[in-house]
This record gives sequence, C-alpha cells and structure tokens, in this order.
Amino acid sequence: MSYLILIIVATAGIALGAYFARQGGDGLLAGQAKKKVENKGKILEFLRKNEKVANNDIEKLLGVSDATATRYVNELEKEQKVRQIGKTGNAVYYILK
Repeated sequence: MSYLILIIVATAGIALGAYFARQGGDGLLAGQAKKKVENKGKILEFLRKNEKVANNDIEKLLGVSDATATRYVNELEKEQKVRQIGKTGNAVYYILK
C-alpha cells in the first residue's frame, strides 16, 4: 500500500513539474535575457558619462557578482562595443570603442 502511495505522489509531482516547466520556462528565460540587455545598456550608458569602467564599478552599479560583471563586459567586447585596456588585475578597465 505504501508503495502505491509513493508511486502516485511521484507521478503527480512529475506531471506538475512538466506542466509548470511548459507554462513558465520560456518566460523565465525571456526575463533573464531582457535583464541582461538592460544591464549591458546600463554599462554602456555609464561609459558614455565616464571615460572608463572597471569590473568593480560594474559590480556596484548593477549589484552583480564579479563573474557576472566579467561576463557582461566579455559579451560587450565580442559585440565590439567596448575595448579592454590592461591585461590582468586592478589595471584592467574598459572604454567605448
């Protein structure tokens, strides 16, 4: 009897999980993509008002982690919107291209 209840609960959980994944999965990804575009826009706006930006500035500006700030500027570099000055450490900053 307890196995039957376990199987029913597991099946219901899987069905609910699949339902919610279909309903909200795309919305979550779209929301994240929108936030990324907004944040990269904020970085570019900061650079228009200031001559340069460092990773720490981006972290404070957006309230994101070091890894996220680095990912944003790497994407902006790939898009050829910013250029990195310096190689490593605190000497690295970014300017508009």
